[in-house]
Amino acid sequence: MTGSHRRVDDVVTRRGLLGLAGLGVASSAGVFGMWKAAAREAPLAVSGTPTSAPSATPSPFTDAGQKLGGTVAFTAGKAMLGSYLGLDGMTYPEAVELRRGQIGRDQRITHVFYAWEDKLPDRIEGKPKDSIPMVSWRGPKYGEILDGDADDLIAAAARRIRDLDQPALLRWGWEMNGDWYRWGGAKNDQDTEGYVKCFRKLRKIFDDEGAENVSWVWSPNWNSSPKADWNRIDAYYPGDDYVDWVGVSGYNLHKEAPATLFDPVYAKYSPRKPIMITEVGSKDYGGTTKADWIRQLTTYVEQRPAIGGVVWFDTDTHPSYPEHWRLDSLPDAAAAYREMAGNARFSG
Repeated sequence: MTGSHRRVDDVVTRRGLLGLAGLGVASSAGVFGMWKAAAREAPLAVSGTPTSAPSATPSPFTDAGQKLGGTVAFTAGKAMLGSYLGLDGMTYPEAVELRRGQIGRDQRITHVFYAWEDKLPDRIEGKPKDSIPMVSWRGPKYGEILDGDADDLIAAAARRIRDLDQPALLRWGWEMNGDWYRWGGAKNDQDTEGYVKCFRKLRKIFDDEGAENVSWVWSPNWNSSPKADWNRIDAYYPGDDYVDWVGVSGYNLHKEAPATLFDPVYAKYSPRKPIMITEVGSKDYGGTTKADWIRQLTTYVEQRPAIGGVVWFDTDTHPSYPEHWRLDSLPDAAAAYREMAGNARFSG
């Protein structure tokens, strides 16, 4: 979303404070099995640049011969369909059951939000068995990480994620190119390099703690706020050695087409990294507009082979927003989403 649709940074949002509605966190008795750390790939050499007519754009990974995405592996031609799911008056397991009946399947990614000071999950109650957790973890100001004061907190978080006992996506400090979060460059003296250092330090500590089940998601907003040269998206990129998936947030707030929201990030990073649409939703402009947009999104993903995940913001509980992002806000929108869930492109 754009900055005008965010709460002020000093207010902890419902998703940041509580994470997933109805989430249960408890100690896990399991010790995670051995996953080999994914090889950290060098940039891949490809010809050409993805275009706005991607039907003519070959998959950038077909001849790579490399494992992409880390422990949550990218599969060519397949996109995982997931959601952040928080429905008013329902526990998370109840919401999961409702969606299973509506779309005929479980979501492949379970998206949860945690504040910086929270204990990260080593268990998610009600999560579908084969669903992959994606943990969006808020950040502090950069100095708190870089001066070493948070080292113990980070190490403890790494051990808990390790004990999830399955591959997991970690999306730390998302939308850092916006001016609405305390970990954004705009609230850290325009120090984009400080963000890069923080991301790299977190990954090192997680690696040192043996959290080899984590795939790291770097996830800017689709556009930057403020629009200034210092705040360009690529200034925050930690480097190919530190990023497994490139994510992007983008909402149809002002009748933007999917290509408008996602093509700039896709064009820049898809030649060497799998792409995940980590937050997406659409407003209803009357008539069939929301259903139409969901179908546009389906076509968009079908035409862009490097997209390996789409995560809907499926909620009607987010504070200070008049929009209800839940996929079943209208019957035709729910039908369009069910079509997307049944599309072979989303069978990852």
